[in-house]
Amino acid sequence: MKLSSELSSFCDRLDYNFENIDLLIEALTHSSLSSPTRPDNQRLEFLGDRVLGLAISQILLEKDREANEGKIAPRFNSLVRKETCAIIAEDLDLGQVLRLGRSEMLSGGRTKITLLGDAMEAVLAAIYLDSNFENTKMIIGKLWKKHIEKAKEDARDAKTALQEWAQSFKYTPPQYMEISRSGPDHKPMFKIEVRLENGAKAVATSSSKRNAQQEAARILLEKMLNE
Repeated sequence: MKLSSELSSFCDRLDYNFENIDLLIEALTHSSLSSPTRPDNQRLEFLGDRVLGLAISQILLEKDREANEGKIAPRFNSLVRKETCAIIAEDLDLGQVLRLGRSEMLSGGRTKITLLGDAMEAVLAAIYLDSNFENTKMIIGKLWKKHIEKAKEDARDAKTALQEWAQSFKYTPPQYMEISRSGPDHKPMFKIEVRLENGAKAVATSSSKRNAQQEAARILLEKMLNE
């Protein structure tokens, strides 16, 4: 199959040429356009989430051989969250090659964080299946490079840091609430809000409650420290 000019340009930005073009097409096909003969990217997204997690884990451990789990975990969470995947997708202009149904296209699907993040993970799975893990890890290392370099060195997890900040102002502990849960049972997405006694709040979304709480705490703490 010959690639369109748009897909060829995307592969150039990705710095990877697919042997099996069908894998790339599947990775870019949203469920709104799927059919019995045209699979969507949900299965690849499921696999890509795991591939990304393993690759980032190895990269972080190789980067800091002295760090313990408590120091690595906050960095890992920030690098594998859906929002970071979506930022990488935006850098690659992935939204322009997403294959969407008409309704999803009209509702702004090409810029939705969830769709972009899912598609980015699916593309990583497609690369993994088309080549191997080491090659995929190398590509992840390149694409995530600036985010890895910016990962905070603070060993405390965000929830602990936020609680310590609240205690310093004699506030009650931060309150975490599940606002919503969406997605299929095998891949739920949790939206969590954290609120302080002074009324300040932040919201984050992740495939696990713990990660969503950590990210919401990180966002709120950063907001408080910058005020």
